[in-house]
Amino acid sequence: MNREPYPSATSAATSESHHARRVVSAVPLAGAVPKRLFTPAEANSALDEVRPVAERIVALRARMNARVSDQSHLITSIGGNGSGHAASDLRDARAELEQLAASVGTCLSELDAIGVSVKDLDAGLLDFPALRDGEEVELCWRVGEPAVEHWHRVGEGFPGRKPIDWGE
Repeated sequence: MNREPYPSATSAATSESHHARRVVSAVPLAGAVPKRLFTPAEANSALDEVRPVAERIVALRARMNARVSDQSHLITSIGGNGSGHAASDLRDARAELEQLAASVGTCLSELDAIGVSVKDLDAGLLDFPALRDGEEVELCWRVGEPAVEHWHRVGEGFPGRKPIDWGE
């Protein structure tokens, strides 16, 4: 009996099944959870939960950017004469970057669960899906702003921000 070894026999099927799951359908799935839409008041109320997570993302990204710069310097130094650095310093920097990235991922999952889209990690720019006169728009907020006070049409982004001019 001539059989393929177990890992080879399963890897092809697994690869094919994963490919099939990545196909995106334009037809909404029955029972799919609809996207949450926020009123301006709901978005502002959600800031109590959203703000600390967004601030954490901004702080984590600042640390990540600093570590990337440090890592660059370490690579150059170690590649030269070492300048007193060891390869373990580079491994430590890489490990910290991976940990920071995982923490950012956790924060992104928290915001996604609330229904908020992150548009810029470094600035802490977030959008809350909303309806304005029957049109889907995005309420726009970024870290440092006291409240959700702006909106823009889907796809316009930050440059298209306008003051919220409608009630609930």
